[in-house]
Amino acid sequence: MHVVIMGCGRVGSLLARSLVELGHTVGVIDQNPKAFRRLGPDFDETTVRGNGFDREVLAKAGVQRADAFVSVSSGDNSNIIAARVARENYGVRNVIARIYDPQRASVYERLGIPTVATVRWTADRL
Repeated sequence: MHVVIMGCGRVGSLLARSLVELGHTVGVIDQNPKAFRRLGPDFDETTVRGNGFDREVLAKAGVQRADAFVSVSSGDNSNIIAARVARENYGVRNVIARIYDPQRASVYERLGIPTVATVRWTADRL
């Protein structure tokens, strides 16, 4: 399976390394080239600097062959735009976006974009 991940923070980098350990291929996108350090020196998958909703960047990350797209950057708007582009323009069937604002999350879920709302998840766990 090939997964494109937008955002190479703590969540994105952990997800990327975990997927590779399970035998999957990964393309990781981040605007900050220093973020890729989180992947470790032995990470041998595709990393692309740029916006996760830019078509050229998505192509370099392998979105055309992606089985899944995960947007876990620090911005709600960027995450949802990237998720929608992956689904609507590239036909990626499995798409999920991290959303910090729980009200936005419910709107996007009605649009068919599954979300992980960090604030809601934390509140539910507490």
